[in-house]
Amino acid sequence: MLGDIQSKRLLYIKGVLLLLTGVLASVILLIRSPSILNALLICIATWGFCRAYYFVFYVIEHYADRGYKFAGLGSFLRYAWKRGGTGKR
Repeated sequence: MLGDIQSKRLLYIKGVLLLLTGVLASVILLIRSPSILNALLICIATWGFCRAYYFVFYVIEHYADRGYKFAGLGSFLRYAWKRGGTGKR
């Protein structure tokens, strides 16, 4: 497995590439099917995914279970599976 990115420059490059990926995908969708409804749905989906990401990596770690540190979405899925929805570890 690869380790964490240590370079601040690479972290910013990664962030910009992720942003460009989302913008490019949205633009392609709107070019293929231009409408206000599609633009609105893209915005709503983006907002929803951002809030879910925030929930997984901030809310749970800082409010629901301060003892657990997430390393990625796979880590969160293992954490959620182990808890089984009972609220206990």
